[in-house]
Amino acid sequence: MEIFGIPLQAFLGQLILGLVNGAFYAMLSLGLAVIFGLLDIVNFAHGALYMVGAFAAWIMLDKLGVNFWLALVLAPLVVGVLGVVIERTLLKRLYGLDPLYGLLLTFGLAQILEGVFRDQYGVSGQSYPVPDLLSGATNLGFMILPNYRAFVVLASLVVCLFTWFIIERTRLGAYLRAGTENARLVQAFGVNVPLMVMLTYAAGAALAGLAGVLAAPIIQVTPLMGSNLIVVVFAVVVIGGMGSIMGSILTGLILGLIEGLTRVFYPEASSVVVFVIMVIVLIFRPAGLFGKEA
Repeated sequence: MEIFGIPLQAFLGQLILGLVNGAFYAMLSLGLAVIFGLLDIVNFAHGALYMVGAFAAWIMLDKLGVNFWLALVLAPLVVGVLGVVIERTLLKRLYGLDPLYGLLLTFGLAQILEGVFRDQYGVSGQSYPVPDLLSGATNLGFMILPNYRAFVVLASLVVCLFTWFIIERTRLGAYLRAGTENARLVQAFGVNVPLMVMLTYAAGAALAGLAGVLAAPIIQVTPLMGSNLIVVVFAVVVIGGMGSIMGSILTGLILGLIEGLTRVFYPEASSVVVFVIMVIVLIFRPAGLFGKEA
């Protein structure tokens, strides 16, 4: 059976692989949306934090023998602590200023982190093994799906939906949103707004670190892995709507699928299709598909 002249097996296979890429787009764009939506910071260091998360998992395994499951908890915590240091020493000086200052600062920070890891480990990349529990593959009939890739999709969906629920449906999320709108009023109710802001940035950084750990067994762990992905993720956030949590999740998954389908029908355009969609969306809806018009 064929679809537009393409064998069904190839069509569905690329659709599944596109969903895996979309899961990473969703997780990374979610962290960006949380930080921008609640702190108004365009965090260009997000790709570098993703890379640090992957390297943290690899170093833990190589030097300390820490397995994947423990690294899945510890590496995001390490990146989250790094996020606390960044927010307390650098970003807190930029609140209330034009977001351009935050973009320039985090861009410079990303270059520093990438340079440090490139100096220590080069650019050839390090391999990270798939955990034994998730080794092997499942025969879906139309393709052989690696078990680990299926786990990545499920884990990403769980993390994304849990984060959305915390921010949009809980009292903590209400405090976070209120703190960004009127910090003095929220402080009058006894809420420690600076602590809340710090933990928000740390949580966004930890999400990037978690995505890095999940990516480590799939791709080579290299200092360039963040810079190769962050531009696409920013395009995903812009299409979904800057600061829109659910918009980032849905757009990341959908664009991953579209990218996968493009590889089937027109492979040469697969690397630019996301940016073409971004241009079209910005022309007709500058706030993004799920963003609020100013």
